Amino acid sequence: MAVPSVMVPLSTPAPDFALPDLDGRTVRLDALTDAPALLVAFLCNHCPYVRHVEDELGRLVSRHPDVAVVGVCTNDADAYPDDRPEQLAEQARRAGWTFPYLVDADQSVGRAYDAACTPDFFLYDGERRLAYRGAFDESTPGNDIPVTGDLLAVAIGQVLGGQPVPEPHRPSMGCSIKWRT
Repeated sequence: MAVPSVMVPLSTPAPDFALPDLDGRTVRLDALTDAPALLVAFLCNHCPYVRHVEDELGRLVSRHPDVAVVGVCTNDADAYPDDRPEQLAEQARRAGWTFPYLVDADQSVGRAYDAACTPDFFLYDGERRLAYRGAFDESTPGNDIPVTGDLLAVAIGQVLGGQPVPEPHRPSMGCSIKWRT
């Protein structure tokens, strides 16, 4: 079932994390402090909303090499085997993602960020304060609007330019996070 993202208050600090990537290396928030912006994207392999934007997401972040980007899969991979690490690695290859794709097996990071759906995008400024949370663009599977990434791209440009991202922000829409019961 499709659900919208939670509109976490702007200026909220980025919650700390230390999660393994798909090769087992730990990626920590405090190792990403030099970048002028940080994008934390809650993603998964099985969701048609993520698959709908995954190629353009890869292109968008490649145009902004100065932005630190991490993808996080918070889904219960036991219940959703398409979201197991080996499947996530295939997705990253398929989509051309070069950013670390992290596994939140205990789901604590997803809860700390108040992630609600996949995809769910959280863009932080250089001080790691939330500057944008919301949709990639206005496209969703089946609505015939082209996938452009324009809402996130504009937000990235504003953050890199030291400007606030004017509200309202359009909530992201996607598959609900698959929480363990």
